[in-house]
This record gives sequence, structure tokens and C-alpha cells, in this order.
Amino acid sequence: MTATAQTDAAAPDEMPGTAVREKGRLRSALGWIAIAALVIVFALFVASITMSTPASRGALDPESADESGALALAELLRDEGVDVTIARTRADATAALGADSTLVMADPFALSDEAVDDLIAPADNAVILSSASRLLRILGLGENAIATSDAALDAQCDLPELANVGTVRPDRFFTPAAGVTGCYADSDGAAALLIDDSADGRIALIEGSTLFSNEHLAENGNAALGLALLGQGEHIVWYVPSFEDSDIEAQTADTLATLTPPWVTPAILLLLLAGIVTGIARGQRFGPLVAETLPVTVRASETMHGRARLTAKAGDAAHAAHALRDGSLRRLAARLGLTARSTPNEIADAASDRLRIPRGSLHRLLDGPLPASDPELIDTARRLAELEAAVEIAVHVERNTP
Repeated sequence: MTATAQTDAAAPDEMPGTAVREKGRLRSALGWIAIAALVIVFALFVASITMSTPASRGALDPESADESGALALAELLRDEGVDVTIARTRADATAALGADSTLVMADPFALSDEAVDDLIAPADNAVILSSASRLLRILGLGENAIATSDAALDAQCDLPELANVGTVRPDRFFTPAAGVTGCYADSDGAAALLIDDSADGRIALIEGSTLFSNEHLAENGNAALGLALLGQGEHIVWYVPSFEDSDIEAQTADTLATLTPPWVTPAILLLLLAGIVTGIARGQRFGPLVAETLPVTVRASETMHGRARLTAKAGDAAHAAHALRDGSLRRLAARLGLTARSTPNEIADAASDRLRIPRGSLHRLLDGPLPASDPELIDTARRLAELEAAVEIAVHVERNTP
């Protein structure tokens, strides 16, 4: 009786301790399950955003309704009875060109000189809507010039289609070459529109990123000028350049992945996975949270948003573009294996080699003048994001190539 009574009396004292331990194990297991579930949900969320984000449209894109796009001009041409065909590859553009077709495009920054000549050669009428020194050299149209005034200008040339256009306010001027007609000229003879009729067809070049954008098309005679340059025929082939349509192929340099046997990369990944699993298995468990009085801090996200609102309120597009470019340079340097002290020109050369595009095509983007307006800032941000994505894809493909 005495032993039984002692056992019965001790049992109630032991049960609470056992229950507490079991509850602690259950709480720990549930905590790890919750952490794993959060990691999986976050990974799925990031993957869904990556796969569902639509491709951004560039400046003077005829399908873009953004401020820097050219959807308004394309629809205006269609209202006038002009058939507008949009081509996003050189092959589609060449196939769509007919006898009475007008080739329209922005600066084909990703094409070689030979590809630009081959693209323009079949067209009886070609209109270049954004200027570049390389295009002036390839087409022999002239040279860059410095504008002496920002006043609105008349055509001041004998082309009949420009007689009733009215005044426009161009933002870039050129010195015409011999035999090239210059329209919308300033007092020093620098012209905003270059037209060359000396070859088999006509080639016109104008900086239209502001004149023909959705935001500024209704100003002055911009819309009339767009119709006069693009609407002379019944069919337009509007080529939209991109990095994906580049024809430049550079020799890929030997990397560690190409110099090692195929089994090295899987072995390294297996060792990393084993190290992570060992660290989780052997790591110390988290102890209970300790309440501690801490000084007041400001979260980094609040500081970032505050600076962004100040920049937007001040309308300082150049400062915002500098911040975007600085971040892109740091990320590109890390992805390309360069040091943090690499210059923008070195990063641009490395990215050009990796993407197999001309070395000078990225210098203006990464080390050129900063944009002075919101549309230019948006275009710069889009091109930086597009460049980072292209480099990320190129590096990823190169690392996974046996």
C-alpha cells in the first residue's frame, strides 16, 4: 500500500514536465515547418513575378502607349489609310518590304554596320527616327552639330511634302554632307532633318524621340511632320531594334566551366548541398526570444522611399538616372566578375563582349550624358533593366554550358 501510494503520488508530479517537453518539441517542429513553408511560398512568388512580367517597350515603339512610345503616330498613320507592319526581327522586316514600302526604325544599336546596310538597301524610302554618330557615318549623311537656338523652326527647304507642316522644335542638329538636303535649319546652317536622294532611294534622318513620342506628338507641327515623312506611301514596315535581334557574334573566351571535366560542376553543387544540410543538422537551435530595449531606428526602405519622393518632387531626372546607373554598374560588375573599382567603360566593354555586340554600343548608356527629362529617364531605366537581364541570361547560359 505504501509503495503504491508513493507511485500514485509521484505520477501527477512527473506528468506536467513530460507534457512541457512534448509541447516544446512540437513547437520547435512547427516553427521549422513554418520557416520551410515561408521559403517555398517566397520562391514561388518570385518565380511567378519573373515569369509573368511583360516585356517592356522601348522608345518610339509603335505598340507602346507609354509617354516615350509611338503608338499615337502609328494609329494616326492607320487613320490616314497607311498599312503599318511592325517587325521585330531583320528577317521579318526584309520579308515585309515591297516595291512601295517605307522602312521606319529607330537607331539599330544592336546591328553591325553591314546589317544596317543590308536592311536599308531593299527599301526605296527609309526614315530613321533617332540619330547616332554611327548612322551618320554609315549612311554618309553628315556630322553632328551644336544647336544655337531652341526656337521653333520652319522647314526652309523645297520639299513639297513639308510645305504645310508648320513649325517644330527639334532637339538635335546636324551638318549635312555634300548632296544631302537639310531642313529645319538654324542660323548657322545646322539642320534637324537630313534627306539624301542621291542613291537609288530616299533616306531621311531626324531625332524623333521627342518630336514623335506619344507625349509630344500633339505639339507644334510634330504630327504633321510625322505624316509627311512616314505617310508618303501606302505601306510602312516599322522595324523595332533589340538586343535579341543582334547579328554580331563574338568568339567566346575559355572559362573555368569549359576547361574542366563535365562532372566537376555537379560535384561542386553536391558538396555545397551537403555543406548546407550539415550546417542545418549540426547548427545550434534558436533559444527563446529576449526582450531588450533598443534605440529608435529608421528602416532602410523608409529612407529609400523618402529620397525617391524628394527626387520626384524636385523633378531631378539626372540625379535619379545617376542613382539607377550607379546601381546597374555595381550589379553588372558583380555579374561579369569585375572589381568594384572598375570604370563604366570597362564594364561596358565586358558587357559588350559577353553579349556579342559592338564595344561602343553601351558606352553612351553606361557613361554618357544623363537624361534631362522624365521620358528620357524612363527610356534610360528601361534600357538599363534590359541590359542587366541580357547579361544575366548570358552569364547563366555560359555557366551552365558544359
